[in-house]
Amino acid sequence: MPLLVLGQGRDLATERGVECPGELPAPSNPGLVERARAAKAALGNTVFILGHHYQRDEVIEFADVMGDSFKLAKEAAARPDAPYIVFCGVHFMAESADILTAKHQRVVLPDLAAGCSMADMAAIGQVEDAWDDLAEMGVTSDLIPVTYMNSSAAIKAFTGRHGGTVCTSSNARTAMMWAFDQRGGAEGWGKVLFLPDQHLGRNTAVRELGLSLEDCVVFDPHKPAGGLTREEVSAARVILWRGHCSVHGRFSLEAVEAARASIPGVMVIVHPECQHEVVQAADAVGSTEKIIATIAAAPDGTSWAVGTELNLVRRLATMFPKQHIAFLEKSVCYCSTMNRIDLPHLVWALESLVAGRVVNQISVDPDVAKWARVALDQMLALPGETSKD
Repeated sequence: MPLLVLGQGRDLATERGVECPGELPAPSNPGLVERARAAKAALGNTVFILGHHYQRDEVIEFADVMGDSFKLAKEAAARPDAPYIVFCGVHFMAESADILTAKHQRVVLPDLAAGCSMADMAAIGQVEDAWDDLAEMGVTSDLIPVTYMNSSAAIKAFTGRHGGTVCTSSNARTAMMWAFDQRGGAEGWGKVLFLPDQHLGRNTAVRELGLSLEDCVVFDPHKPAGGLTREEVSAARVILWRGHCSVHGRFSLEAVEAARASIPGVMVIVHPECQHEVVQAADAVGSTEKIIATIAAAPDGTSWAVGTELNLVRRLATMFPKQHIAFLEKSVCYCSTMNRIDLPHLVWALESLVAGRVVNQISVDPDVAKWARVALDQMLALPGETSKD
């Protein structure tokens, strides 16, 4: 069953995704901090806690490593002496950690409701049906799937079975170029099925590879044959899955224009999961890690309007007090499912391990894990591979 997106509502017909509740959740009871410290101390080196950049500060305080999803999965794999991996992130991230870690290691997700709306927009049954539709339209012999790291293990396995690769937001350009080369022959006319984020796929194809917007079509799994004709599919270079990030999809061109009008000399930096018009209007575009590095390297006194998850933007303001950092949108928007991992859930997971109980273990089916690993290994083999999302 797909994990449900939290928030006040959703409209699958819009790019705005889930409505934001308007404020961050209240901090957890301070008394839980001592319990978390005690449990972590009791577990010692048997537990390794991973914290994604979008987590709350109260959770990040207990993380052994902070980073993006693929970096954290690789960090877990590099700690074979830790039998317990507690992943403070979302479901697909914990799946990747389970795939990449050793058999004796157990991956725990403190709250199983911590999902990803983008990943849930590409269910394996939908993708398999879409592939059948594309086969009927006669294009699969030229088609290579590329799936973003923000996808389920089942979608990664589908990609591996069909000769494709996984990508991060940092190496999407390299992955797409590699995929084109697999089927294009001398004419270089291969095609890519890009899953599940249409915006990262479009921004990569147009901004990074110089293709046109007309070279990209969107496959809508809620419409017969994706809402596309045989002629449209045949002419396309990139078939984009109709998915998006419910946080990054909220940023608008109007917000960029408002930031420029209200903040003198502001630099706008956004994640490539944002809509194409927002990315085109920004001064800088990059992965989570690149956003952090760019602001860190900027001269003191630089003003930034940052288009990414609110917990990270707030943390950036604390990390770099000599910079002027603002959230790009006026309305507050954080990753509501990521915020399911709070201190009460973390304490419960850690204290359960102290008591000898492994709760909320994430275990990927062995066959799914095998083929997902094929796609992940292909990404690791790409030229200039990077672990930054």
